[in-house]
Amino acid sequence: MIPWIGFFMDIGIDLGTANIMITMGSKGIVFYEPSVVAFNKRTEDIIAVGMDAYKMIGKTPEYITVIKPLSNGVISDYDMAESLIKECLHRVSSKLLLMPRIVICVPSLATEVECRAVINAAKDTGAHKIFLIEEPVAALLGAGVDISQARGRMVVDIGGGTTDIAVMSMNGIVNKTSLKLGGNRLDLDIIKYVLNKHRIQIGERTAENAKIALAQVGEPNGQKSFTVKGKNLLTGLPDGVELTDFDMYKAVIEDIKILTEAARNILESTPPELSGDIYEDGIVLTGGGALIGGLDKFMTKELGVRTYAAEDPIRCVARGTGEAFKYIDVLRSGFEKVSIYD
Repeated sequence: MIPWIGFFMDIGIDLGTANIMITMGSKGIVFYEPSVVAFNKRTEDIIAVGMDAYKMIGKTPEYITVIKPLSNGVISDYDMAESLIKECLHRVSSKLLLMPRIVICVPSLATEVECRAVINAAKDTGAHKIFLIEEPVAALLGAGVDISQARGRMVVDIGGGTTDIAVMSMNGIVNKTSLKLGGNRLDLDIIKYVLNKHRIQIGERTAENAKIALAQVGEPNGQKSFTVKGKNLLTGLPDGVELTDFDMYKAVIEDIKILTEAARNILESTPPELSGDIYEDGIVLTGGGALIGGLDKFMTKELGVRTYAAEDPIRCVARGTGEAFKYIDVLRSGFEKVSIYD
C-alpha cells in the first residue's frame, strides 16, 4: 500500500476501453489492470474489479455479470465506470482523500456529453480540479516527443476501443481523427474468422491471447502457430483448432487497412510544411496495437513514410497523463480544464 501522499499529489488516469492505468506524481505508473467490473445482480454489489474481474469473463453464473464500462473509448455504463475509478484509486492509496488535480484521457473526437460522463465518474473521488487531455497528445508526450517545436509530429495511437490519429505542432493539434476501431475490434475479427472457417466459437480472452501470440501483418509465413479452444457449433462439444500467423493475417488485415487509410487521409490534409517534417521524423505508433507484428513495416510501405513503434507503446498514454501537468499552461488545444465546482 502506498502511504498517504498529501494534498498536492497529481493523479493521471488513462481510462481505456481495455485497461486502466494510474500515475502518481514522480512515482510514475502505480496501477495497471483491465477496465472490467464484476457485479452481483442479486446483492447489487461490486465483487471484483480489474484483473480479478477479467479472469471471470465467460465463466460466471447467471446472477454475476462481468461488465466493461467503456465501449469504443467512451463510458457506456456510468455507475460501473465510477465504481471502477473509485476502487482503483482506493487500491493505490486508501487514504487518498483530497486530490487537487486529476488528468484523464479522452478520445480526440469525444463529444461534450461523453466528456461530461468522464468528469462525473471522477468527480466524487475528492478532486478539486479535473483536466481532460486528448489521447494522441498524451501519447506523444509519453513517447518522449517534443511537441513544443514549430515542427509537425504525427502519432497513431491504437487502443482497445479506438484509434486516435493526430498531427501536432507548437503544443497544438493541427489535424486529427478518431476511429472506433482498436484491439477489441481485432479480437472480434478473430472470433468471426474462427467461427466462419472452423465452426468453432471462441471467447474474447481466447481471441486476445491468439492475437498477442500470432498477430502479423508484415510477412506471415504460416510457421508460427497457436491452438485456440472453444465450442464446436456442429457437435455442441468442446473442440480446438491450430491457427497460424497467416490465419491471423487474414482475420485482421481488412481492419488494419481501414486504420492505415485513415492515417493516409490525415497526411493528405496536413499542410505541406508539416508534411515535410513528418516525412523526415516519421510516424509514431503507440498503444497496444503498436505491438502487432509487422504493422510498422506495413504502414511504412503503404504510406511511404517511416513508421515506428514508440518504446513501451502500451504505457505511452499513461506516461503522458503524468507528464501533462508540466504543460497545463502551454498546451494550445487538446487539453481542457474542468472545475468540478462549476
